Amino acid sequence: MALKEEIRDQGNWLFQHRSYLPILLLPLVIIGLLTERITFLNSYYINIYNWVCIIISILGFAVRIITIGQVPKSTSGRNTKKQIAKTLNETGIYSVVRHPLYLGNFLMWLGIILFVRSIWVAIVFVLLYWIYYERIMYAEEAFPTEKFGQDYTEWASKTPPFWPSWKKWQKSKLDFSIKNVLKREYSGFFGLVVSFVFIANLDLIYSAGKFTYNRISLIILAISFVIYLILRSMKKFTRVLHEKGR
Repeated sequence: MALKEEIRDQGNWLFQHRSYLPILLLPLVIIGLLTERITFLNSYYINIYNWVCIIISILGFAVRIITIGQVPKSTSGRNTKKQIAKTLNETGIYSVVRHPLYLGNFLMWLGIILFVRSIWVAIVFVLLYWIYYERIMYAEEAFPTEKFGQDYTEWASKTPPFWPSWKKWQKSKLDFSIKNVLKREYSGFFGLVVSFVFIANLDLIYSAGKFTYNRISLIILAISFVIYLILRSMKKFTRVLHEKGR
């Protein structure tokens, strides 16, 4: 098998199982919390650092929101069985970057990983993410190249794969759909909250040497869980979040 075919097969397999990446990162996070970490900052600067981490993750989630809010049905999303692309996205955020969802995921997870305050964990994460998603992006691009031919090739040649070139921005052909965002991104929002709350409380337990917890973080978690249940129920049992063509 040629190397490019092998990489494509690896990418397709990783694409189908990419939802398991957080599980792979969990041991890394726990080990990072229990080993040498950044400790030279006082509590004031640690609080600032923590907020910077949260903002980075929120920025990544915002990239996902912009992407999901302006794409048609059967393009960008959470499908895992196979590649789907009924139309070629060339406007909106896709006019400045070819893989905005993976950029959003990277920033979301980068903020979470940096929250651990371990330099080696951050380095390992960046390397793993690069290797993991490079193959997925290679496999994803092979599919529209075959389906859309020259149209895709021309768009890809002027659009960067991962880091946006904002000067190339073109207004999206579709209006922003908040319903589409609520329908498809509620689980990502809840996962983000769970990750930060988990790390914050595990760090607190390790530092105190006994079982303890941050009350505010658990209240935020509870509110997020209620929002998650409401949106999941609306999606599963009603048509409230349905929007034709999205």
